[in-house]
Amino acid sequence: MIKKFIRKILGVKEKQPVRDTTQPVILEAAQHGIDPKLLSSNAIRVTQSLQEAGFKAFVVGGAVRDLLLGVKPKDFDIATDATPEQVKRLFRRAFIIGKRFQIVHVMFGQDLLEVTTFRGAGESNAPKDEHGRVLRDNVFGPQHEDAMRRDFTINAMYYDPATQQVLDYHGGIADIRDKTLRIIGQAEARYREDPVRMLRVVRFAARLQFTIEPHTREPIPIMAPLINNVPPARVFDEMLKLLMSGHALACLQQLRKEGLHHGLLPLLDVVLEQPIGMKFVTLALESTDNRVKAGKGVSPGFLFASLLWHQVVEKWTAYRAAGESPIPALHLAADDVLDSQTEKLALQRKIGSDMRDIWSMQPRFERRNGKAPYKLLEHLRFRAGYDFLLLRCASGEIDMEIGEWWTAFYEGDAVERERLLNTATAAPQGAKRKRAPRRGARNRGADGGTESSGGGTGNSGSSSGDE
Repeated sequence: MIKKFIRKILGVKEKQPVRDTTQPVILEAAQHGIDPKLLSSNAIRVTQSLQEAGFKAFVVGGAVRDLLLGVKPKDFDIATDATPEQVKRLFRRAFIIGKRFQIVHVMFGQDLLEVTTFRGAGESNAPKDEHGRVLRDNVFGPQHEDAMRRDFTINAMYYDPATQQVLDYHGGIADIRDKTLRIIGQAEARYREDPVRMLRVVRFAARLQFTIEPHTREPIPIMAPLINNVPPARVFDEMLKLLMSGHALACLQQLRKEGLHHGLLPLLDVVLEQPIGMKFVTLALESTDNRVKAGKGVSPGFLFASLLWHQVVEKWTAYRAAGESPIPALHLAADDVLDSQTEKLALQRKIGSDMRDIWSMQPRFERRNGKAPYKLLEHLRFRAGYDFLLLRCASGEIDMEIGEWWTAFYEGDAVERERLLNTATAAPQGAKRKRAPRRGARNRGADGGTESSGGGTGNSGSSSGDE
């Protein structure tokens, strides 16, 4: 008692008992409160089939976390002590994939479930790069070692649909209740093993509105450059999850806060410090978040076109100032931005093509006479380009009247469209009349390579430019 009093006066913290992470805390249904109705019937089917064959099988990771938060998971991952080959033999449509660690994809119609074998603690001599990132570690092991291998405490819980028990090895339940994001193990070592974990910290913190535990956060600013050593395809996948999480704006703000945006979207700070750029990006991300929350699709091409537009505008302006004609200048600017970001984020060719189409359509919206508007309506990516135009109007980048005219033209019947064309042609243009020849030249350049040969009515997207 006296020792405890002296420790308190001196400010010495008492040592906390070391948790035995080889034995889980087991919570019954009444303790954890998971609603079984939120489970996927196919997830139950997979765990049941594995258990009937004599194996252990649990719903694991983010699905358990979401179930504990009362949210229906988008995906259900299964963990088992069966090997990939043993899992594959139990299901008609099962496919072993992966190099670093083999997993099994089990298909039920369009529903895909990922089944992983419990991972072992690994070997100290596992292949790593010069910075400590693990390159290959295909080792199976007991369940408690699998829990240790997972990144955060809230993702290291296992749920058995048959018994409705939750197995918690690292205090994940307590962290969920405290809204705390805590890494398992020594933070610096875990980030060095896989730097993408730093991006996952940001995504989970923003999406769940959890606080990052101090020891989990402290190494991030120092170790952020390690993300540059991760294959671009992995970084792109994580960025896509981040941006399409339904909390994209909060995620980007958190990225900046933790100093992780450098090298990913390095000019984002510049954009967000400019009133028009900040408003444009904010509107684009808010639109994306609203669509995700409403269960609607989102086009990655539209999203990245929005994020990188003001980099294109900056380079477009510079090329024009150097004497380049407007349309070639726009294409050169797009090439520069896409080349730079493709190297860093491994933008897929389809996404890059969609971005280029959206950008190259923008000057064509300024031409509102003759057959030009009808031709633009037939473009397969018209709706994405039109939605992008509305964002530019809403942000104050261009006159709102242009967006209103195109909305009326897009929604109008043949008579209304003819009236709008006559109005646009007859209206006094002032200085705009002087720019008409240049605008015509710009559209002749834009016609090349972006016009659809198949035709259409602009129905290829919605308010976020998705197909």
